[in-house]
Amino acid sequence: MYTDVLIIGGGIAGLACGVGLCGNGLRVVVVEQSAALGGRARSWVDRETGDVVDIGPHILLSEYRNMLRLLELLGTRERIAWRTDRFITLFEKPHAVPVRMGRLPAPLHFVRSILSAPTISIADANSNARTTWTAMRLTEDDVQRLDGVAAADFLRGQGVTKRFRDWFWASTAMSIMNVPLERCSAGALLRFYQLLLGHNDLRMGFPAIGLSELYVPQATRRIEADGGRILTQSGVKRLTGADGAPVGAVLADGTRVDARWCVSAVPPQSLGEILPPEWRGRDPAFAELSAFEPSPYVSTYLWFDRKLTREPSWARVWSPSNLNYDSYDLSNIRSGWEARPSVIASNIIYSHRADGMSDEAIVDATRREIAEYLPEAAWSTLRHARVHRIPMAIPCPFPGTERKRPPTRTALPGLLLAGDWTRTGFPACMESAVRSGWLAAEQILAEAGRPRRLALGLDAREGITGLVQRLRRATGT
Repeated sequence: MYTDVLIIGGGIAGLACGVGLCGNGLRVVVVEQSAALGGRARSWVDRETGDVVDIGPHILLSEYRNMLRLLELLGTRERIAWRTDRFITLFEKPHAVPVRMGRLPAPLHFVRSILSAPTISIADANSNARTTWTAMRLTEDDVQRLDGVAAADFLRGQGVTKRFRDWFWASTAMSIMNVPLERCSAGALLRFYQLLLGHNDLRMGFPAIGLSELYVPQATRRIEADGGRILTQSGVKRLTGADGAPVGAVLADGTRVDARWCVSAVPPQSLGEILPPEWRGRDPAFAELSAFEPSPYVSTYLWFDRKLTREPSWARVWSPSNLNYDSYDLSNIRSGWEARPSVIASNIIYSHRADGMSDEAIVDATRREIAEYLPEAAWSTLRHARVHRIPMAIPCPFPGTERKRPPTRTALPGLLLAGDWTRTGFPACMESAVRSGWLAAEQILAEAGRPRRLALGLDAREGITGLVQRLRRATGT
């Protein structure tokens, strides 16, 4: 079989790449190992309830411009439920702190909420000022320079108090970066912090329908209407080509697919399994694949017999005793579920501590933690429960991994890389995945003589943060 473009992986990066190539006269084939598209951002129907559930709860931010543009192209952007009353609720028993954007210019817009936390003193908040200034001035060169430093060590060196490190930084590292603070790259964490500091109107959103329903059928139709093919249950045995031969792959059933361009849109571990051994020395990225360790998740879904809250979501402040971190009441998020009893999904992030627990034990422990925030959960009837064990939510952003994230192009002509783990300027997330797919599509279109801009960067920073960024660019200091 011959095609212009072979895309390996039918997750969000691969499908975004396929959508980006549409309308340019290129034949596209997408191959996916599993029976369902969507990868680590997919959903399915729960057998007992008939509800569509996600592999695990996912969030979007209003600055995820690539993801939102993809949804706009696919006609589903309006299916995001945006939280407008606050950015997030942070819970530390017995206190719940609503974190809101204030009217002061960024980065001062969070100050009032931080100072309203009963366990955070003015001295704790002030201890973070030096780190905030560092993040406001952060450039990509700074990210790479700080990448080899553990975030916990960096923050201690900046004089951030232990209380503020635990309350804010350890919570952010687990909930957003998906690793403990001690194991997180300082550069990667500060890059995300700059995003928080630089936008006065930053909002959090949630899919109002199943994750797959947001983009999988729409992307499939778009690619197929353009003449492309999508083959599920079509795993790749190995990549082929190089040295002047067409790139491509041999599928698990023995079918050989040759192409002018091949996009690997699979996780680093999967790429390592299909990469010919003799290729490993041809590109530095191929030798670093084992550096990207998986961050495992356990997502627990609990169906209660009554409405427990009107809140769509909340997150627990870091504690060594936490099992779960973020929780979502889907009855307050999903379209048409408003009158239903609570269906709460919770995430055990970097879930090694749950490895020896049975599903029943996880359900019981998760219910107890929910009841600390919503006491009625303790005596409500639990109608149904599901536990999803996810071997890799994202690759761990350990110190040193940011500089190892590979660019789109490889040293092998015709072979490109996509996926949330590649060099996108974002943490591994759906936004990163979409941007990577579009960067790969851009490269192909440029080489085909049909240049087109698809991938978007961040909007310019706002407020004082934006002013600091502009001054640093202007002065070079």
